[in-house]
Amino acid sequence: MLSKSVVQDVISQALQTGGDFAEVFVEDTFKNNISLQSGIIDKSLSGRDFGVGIRVYKGFRSAYTYTTDFSRDSLLKTAKNAAQAIEGEGQLKASELKSERAQQLHPILQMPQTVEKARKVAVMKNASNIATSYHDAISQVVVRYMDEERNVLIANSDGKFIEDQQVHSRLAISAVASNESDMETGSYGPGRLQGFEFMENMDLNHYAKEAARIAVTNLGADPCPSGKFPVVIDNEFGGVIFHEACGHGLEATSVAKGKSVFSNQIGQRVAPDIVTYIDDGTIKNEWGSINIDDEGNPTQKNVLIENGILKGYLVDQLNGRIMDTPSTGSGRRESYRYAPTSRMTNTYIANGESTPEEIIANTEDGIYAKYMGGGSVNPATGDYNFAVNEAYLVKNGKIDRPVRGATLIGNGPKSLQAVDMVGNNLGHGAGMCGSLSGSIPVNVGQPTLRVSEITVGGRKEEA
Repeated sequence: MLSKSVVQDVISQALQTGGDFAEVFVEDTFKNNISLQSGIIDKSLSGRDFGVGIRVYKGFRSAYTYTTDFSRDSLLKTAKNAAQAIEGEGQLKASELKSERAQQLHPILQMPQTVEKARKVAVMKNASNIATSYHDAISQVVVRYMDEERNVLIANSDGKFIEDQQVHSRLAISAVASNESDMETGSYGPGRLQGFEFMENMDLNHYAKEAARIAVTNLGADPCPSGKFPVVIDNEFGGVIFHEACGHGLEATSVAKGKSVFSNQIGQRVAPDIVTYIDDGTIKNEWGSINIDDEGNPTQKNVLIENGILKGYLVDQLNGRIMDTPSTGSGRRESYRYAPTSRMTNTYIANGESTPEEIIANTEDGIYAKYMGGGSVNPATGDYNFAVNEAYLVKNGKIDRPVRGATLIGNGPKSLQAVDMVGNNLGHGAGMCGSLSGSIPVNVGQPTLRVSEITVGGRKEEA
């Protein structure tokens, strides 16, 4: 991508004003995005993005610059700009760069760039046809296809010079159900750290029908009641509520600044002993997995909460300096346009001992959140607000009628403490997470679980 000699010169230039660490991040990414609406391709975009980011540290301070001009003169100028933001004494001599290739933990069988677009469109049309034929109420189906091949080189003044390749594939299916007076939407967006083999091997029938079923179910649903209820949250993407309300609070990005509710809580009980919370970037071919992070460190399995006790945080290199804690392989970024910071990979609540059926049977009067939607959270307080895409009332230990317009309102640490049953059916769901270093692929996950009480906001129907 760039020669070792050029990178060595760039690092030396970045250290000229007294910085104590310099890093070069090179990225060459190929992307394909195709959109199909009502059986017709309405958008097809392909592109390549190449750029170089340069970062310099001095103690706890850092400067970051980037360029899309990879000529030697441009790179040296960009490094000089970063260096000028750092004032110190002397000049550190960078270590000699040692080339290596990241270990490929996630095999890719069919590189998306080698697959004809017609094969990709065929998968999309098949998904559209399945969803459209699910029910007469389905009035529109939109299918979006995405693949990405990301090649990176990470080098630094400690002698690191490592290259890696990451390949992502995702299919998003959205169905609209309508009648004379109403319209509802259902969606499903599976993704993997895989090539086109993911598209050929996925259970397309399941995903397309689920998107349509959610829309049709909501079309005939009653308004959700408001109040405080026990809430049973289904597995897989149900984990988004703890990703947002707790996971971000365990990132060094906020912990190092003392702006997290979990700051200075190591060794303390933050959840019942039935809760173990893990971030694991090593899970084979999962959407949020990585071989190395965007600082060149190997990914790893990080147990954040074990049997209710806070064990650790997700730490990047710069915040690790502030916390005097080694990196946990959690420095991630969307692209060369962003400096990395601590981020999640595949974050989930581990399996418990209850079955989903037992959890429902032990809930007299509550809400069953089958599919979670989007939401927002304040990481400093843990307060959250989440939409539920598909919900049901639970009456006398049985799932009752569907309801729509449900919103879960609460506080992450308090909801974590209120988990009183954890199922044994762990599942993962693919999503995109936005933070200081941009939008990145992450998995959220959990088994079915119950929170003893959450405030539920309903939706008023028009008169």
